[in-house]
Amino acid sequence: MEEHAHQASRQKDPASLPVPDILPIMPLHGFVFFPGMGFPLQIGSTSAMQLVDHAMSGDRMIGLVLCHKKQASVNEEITSKDLHRVGVVGYIHNVTKFDEGYYHVLVSGVHKMAVAEYTQEEPWIKGQITRLPMFYDEESSELQALILNLRNQFKKLGKLMEIPEEIIATLGAITDPYHIGYLVASQLNLKVEEEQEILEIVEINLMLHRVARELNKRLETVEMSNKLQEDIKKEIDGKQREFFLRQQMEAIRKELGEESDGKAELTELRKKADAAGLSEEAQKAVNKELARLERISPSSPEHSVARNYVDWILDLPWNKTTEDTIDLDKAEQDLNDEHYGLGQVKKRILEFLAVRKLKNDIQGPILCLAGPPGVGKTSLGQSIAKTMGRKFIRMALGGLRDEAEIRGHRRTYIGALPGRIIQSLKRADSKNPVVLLDEIDKLGSDFRGDPSSALLEVLDPEQNSTFRDHYLDLEFDLSKVLFIATANMLDTIPGPLRDRMEVVELSSYTEREKVDIARRYLLPKQLQEHALTPDDLEMNDEALLEVIRSYTREAGVRNLERELASVCRGVAASIVRGKTEKVVVTPEKVHEYLGVVRYYPEVKARNWGPGLATGLAWTPVGGKILFIETSKMKGKGGLSLTGKLGDVMKESAAAALTYLRSHASALSLDEDVFSQIDLHVHVPEGATPKDGPSAGVAMVSALYSVISGKPLRRDVAMTGEITLRGDVLPVGGINEKVLAALRAGIKELVLPPQNENDVLEMPEKVRAEAVFRYPHTIEEALDYVLDKQAGQ
Repeated sequence: MEEHAHQASRQKDPASLPVPDILPIMPLHGFVFFPGMGFPLQIGSTSAMQLVDHAMSGDRMIGLVLCHKKQASVNEEITSKDLHRVGVVGYIHNVTKFDEGYYHVLVSGVHKMAVAEYTQEEPWIKGQITRLPMFYDEESSELQALILNLRNQFKKLGKLMEIPEEIIATLGAITDPYHIGYLVASQLNLKVEEEQEILEIVEINLMLHRVARELNKRLETVEMSNKLQEDIKKEIDGKQREFFLRQQMEAIRKELGEESDGKAELTELRKKADAAGLSEEAQKAVNKELARLERISPSSPEHSVARNYVDWILDLPWNKTTEDTIDLDKAEQDLNDEHYGLGQVKKRILEFLAVRKLKNDIQGPILCLAGPPGVGKTSLGQSIAKTMGRKFIRMALGGLRDEAEIRGHRRTYIGALPGRIIQSLKRADSKNPVVLLDEIDKLGSDFRGDPSSALLEVLDPEQNSTFRDHYLDLEFDLSKVLFIATANMLDTIPGPLRDRMEVVELSSYTEREKVDIARRYLLPKQLQEHALTPDDLEMNDEALLEVIRSYTREAGVRNLERELASVCRGVAASIVRGKTEKVVVTPEKVHEYLGVVRYYPEVKARNWGPGLATGLAWTPVGGKILFIETSKMKGKGGLSLTGKLGDVMKESAAAALTYLRSHASALSLDEDVFSQIDLHVHVPEGATPKDGPSAGVAMVSALYSVISGKPLRRDVAMTGEITLRGDVLPVGGINEKVLAALRAGIKELVLPPQNENDVLEMPEKVRAEAVFRYPHTIEEALDYVLDKQAGQ
């Protein structure tokens, strides 16, 4: 080891020495040198050691500039492009050379400098420099305030971070404001880019403001860290104290011969389990969990998981049932009082009660009430529970996509719970409630599973006696539960699930039924909800019929109830204004409360003529009439179809045209006319998708009418699928279609002969309102629908 020292030079103040215009530049990696700092450097690269030797042989002045190149190593070549422009003039006090091949250099920052131009790259970097001014006004009050703030805040930081007393003392002894700011900045663990930014600030107040901001940030971080540490320590100390206190309490109870809280709790749970009537499997599971609870500390997370599991098992109605009401006459009366019509549903419930009276252990049926909205499916479930004297639980399944909602989550998951079936039985506190599965046709499926598949076991009378929820992992008997599902349409229910249910279809209400429902149920209900009495408002049947025909168009009665509520609000408003006389709403006065008429008879709104036919369609919200419009023009036999028709409906139109062309002579049509015209078939309400084969008869009738020029009867509606041979095939939704025709004022209907049984199942009052025709062939159908008087 060899040491170079020059005593004469040491005795001089380096800051007073002249600084040459050109200096050798030493790159700094990972830290910034500030004026006023003294720092030892360890140098290992050849060019840096040559630079030091050159400086030691002269004035000992070098430039210290930060290298902005990332991950620079001692042996990596650095060029002037990798260096910043602002740095520090350094004075070398001492150099110690080690045999291992590196120098230990003691350097102090003398002045702040800026490199105007780099003049040399090899063997070391040189640059033309200028000294940057470090002026300040000693009398400035703002400057004194900044310095005082820095010293106070730094002392505060020093106590929190245990900064050496020597540094704090040095800060108190320094008088140069620049050196004060630089010393504080060097102790804040800033990024090198931030330290370089501080070095490059020339104006003293701006520099001290920046350092003060960084100091405050660091102080807040350290204070928050210390506070968190104290909170954690307090929490740990609190838990340890709680543990020791519990141990002392346990020892005291043991000396007094008393049971601890935990043991008393377990004893209570065992008594509850003995009285719960658990199955053998459930009893074993409870005993196992109670044994675990004896070994687990109450403060352990596993304790609450095991306790919740035991509570769920003990809270279930393993042997709790309600006694069914088996008075058929009273049950029939209750059903008739709360619901109008619905004969098939009431008949099925009364049959179940009758069989239940003869054989008490019959399994609960799985009923599916299918029908359009607003016909009373959900409220019927409540009435069934009331009639049977059972608890009622409603489960809304619309939009449900997670299979775990039905079968539960496994206990390995945090926050696991049983599925909705088990939760419903717990709420009902009965093993044989009525569970309404509302909107079962609107179940979804995604990556979380298929809830409809999870319902297969629940709704199978042969399997649900051993239903196993994922959370409980125990068999639970669901065979005593009366499940009632509701749906608007059956097509979206998977086949295996639909096969497990007994479907009871609820049809749309006729106008007369709606009038009766409004008079018996809806109007009295709205009078009560609006604080009115029959002495305040009276609506006769004609007024109710006007509301039904002109302001609603629905299968059920929900909108009808809303319109009656509007009338009641109008009467209530007039009473508040001081009108006390009784309001009698007649058909002429309905518009005073409900505004302009919303719906007109659809048939009367049509400009009738050849090429227009009235078909019948089924929708999930009830039946409706469907107009088929056709037009002909000169052409070459083309066929255009519009109205957002589905593939099946387009095929029906093509089949209808083919039938007419192949039977032209039998139908008295000119065979050559088909090659001379183009035909256009349009079904209005073009924004609504339409599909299905049931418009076949209407298609062929409309095409025949436009080609022959003979108009069809406007008082006849038709439905039925056709074949190329001229047969009329059956279709679905007859009940809804017939009611839609009657609502539109059409009294004669052409239906397929195989659908006659569907008509016979309809109420006698409905059948008496219309004339039904059952053609076997298309020719017979045309004979019914053509307007012969207009043709002559």
